[in-house]
Amino acid sequence: MTYTPSQELLQRYARLLVDYALGGGNGIKPGDVVHITAPDSAKPLYVEACRAVWQSGGQVLDGYYPDDESDLKVSPVRYETASDEQLDFFPEKYFRGLIDQTDHSLHIMAENDPAVLQEISPDKIMRFRRSRRLLVEWRNEKENAGQYTWTIGLYATQAMASEAGMSLEEYWEQVALACFLDDEDPISRWRQLNQEIEERAAWLNSLPIDRLHVEGEDADLWLTLGEQRKWMGGGGANIPSFEVFTSPDWRGTEGWIRFSEPLYIYGSLITGVELEFRDGLVVSARAKERQDLLEAMIATDNANRVGEFSMTDAGLSRINRFMANTLYDENVGGPYGNTHVAVGMAIKQCYDGDPGSVSEAEWDRLGFNDSVVHTDIVSTTDRTVTAVMRDGPEQVIYRDGHFTGV
Repeated sequence: MTYTPSQELLQRYARLLVDYALGGGNGIKPGDVVHITAPDSAKPLYVEACRAVWQSGGQVLDGYYPDDESDLKVSPVRYETASDEQLDFFPEKYFRGLIDQTDHSLHIMAENDPAVLQEISPDKIMRFRRSRRLLVEWRNEKENAGQYTWTIGLYATQAMASEAGMSLEEYWEQVALACFLDDEDPISRWRQLNQEIEERAAWLNSLPIDRLHVEGEDADLWLTLGEQRKWMGGGGANIPSFEVFTSPDWRGTEGWIRFSEPLYIYGSLITGVELEFRDGLVVSARAKERQDLLEAMIATDNANRVGEFSMTDAGLSRINRFMANTLYDENVGGPYGNTHVAVGMAIKQCYDGDPGSVSEAEWDRLGFNDSVVHTDIVSTTDRTVTAVMRDGPEQVIYRDGHFTGV
């Protein structure tokens, strides 16, 4: 029997996404324009999200698209049919207008086939991805100027639940638990939690950290924090989000790291990822499955550099099971929390100042990486993170899945 979440739960979820997550944790304002994207399988939540925007006085830009169903998969058709010229096509006027018109974006993820592009050439996938570079730049410029916010939510499907080894009802229970949808007022709960996350970020920001050493059975990695960096967490971008993160100076990355969690990306599954860095660059990228896709991804414009380092305190996260979805797996709690690294684009909001005032030359000088991709790769194994301070002393800041100073 197919499980369907209750109308009350979906309404709470939609209000959380619209009235908390967007606007950097403050929700939307009357008159704001929200671009909502979702596949057909997420229709129940899509409808409630539209309703929530209209109830809050906003305007909806529709971004509703078809699913990849078992007998009619839409996504592979582009790559099987299109020429290189067609893959490179960028509808500049359309996207320029979309960016100009939009104040907030809400994307609802839902997968009917998590490996829909498994047989497609990775070169074609990354070629199409590169064609959207201007769109990424325009969106980042508007976000850095404080004129645009975004968030991502998830609508569970049977395919996603099966991939994670759960029934659909069990999977939805995890979604509800992670997002506090079991609470009558999830927005208040998230605001309380956000304060706790910000306390951990503030503690890290109070330390004069120069470098980080990530150690474990599957890691011996050094990261350089860099000038004018700050740690961030919460604030509504991604629901759920329990992590504290920063964007290091990519040039100071040395060592190796292996990731325990599979990577679901570009309609494919990559497992057993291990990366080795030298002088800030990936010099070796290995995977047990789909190494060809991993290599193509790493070969894409500056995607062989670190864009983010993140830690999640096991005491904050309510996610306690593998979800086969990066949004959830990069925020898992469990016995050791999680640490993850993103290769590709840096998060420029981690600049300790006004990111809207920084020139491209200054971003380069500071070592904030620029790329069209941002790929989070996650490990839930036991890791110790030691900070080396600018004046010499060392301090363990993360051990046994918890921050040590809060």
